[in-house]
Amino acid sequence: MQQKNLLVMALIVSFGIVACGKDGGKSTGGDKAGANGKMIEFVTTQDGKPMEIKPELFDTPAAKEFAATGKNPYIGQQDAIDKGKKLFQMYSCTQCHGGDAQGQTGPSLHGPNFRYAKDATNKGMFETIWHGTNGGMGAKGKGLMDPTDPNNGLVPDEVLKIQAWVRTHGSTTGNE
Repeated sequence: MQQKNLLVMALIVSFGIVACGKDGGKSTGGDKAGANGKMIEFVTTQDGKPMEIKPELFDTPAAKEFAATGKNPYIGQQDAIDKGKKLFQMYSCTQCHGGDAQGQTGPSLHGPNFRYAKDATNKGMFETIWHGTNGGMGAKGKGLMDPTDPNNGLVPDEVLKIQAWVRTHGSTTGNE
């Protein structure tokens, strides 16, 4: 009798684990997103439509935290800021936004007045960088930057580091 009860309990737990996170395929987060297994909803800057980002791209603790909360854990972390500056230069962001993100042919990223008001938040700025704008900035997200090469472009962790560097130039942290 005790073995039968243990078997029934094991089956119940197994079914619960297998079913965990299944919602008819509507979830965008899954187990690899945030600590709670859910991902915040991202929308395009162009028209506010839902934006699908593969949860497995959020593959670092910082990226997972961001996916769950919209808060950038790299804000104020010097190693991330230094890497973000290099990425900003490497991906030619300086060509439009200037060497210190002060604006050139593209807008200043310092704030508090942003061309796209949503860029005052790290979630909003992430969406703008990832998917681009109607104002001439192309998508920089992995698989979007160059549609012919699905491995080209920034991964979420890199976008967060770029944001951490950009935020050092203004009074907005984006995590407010």
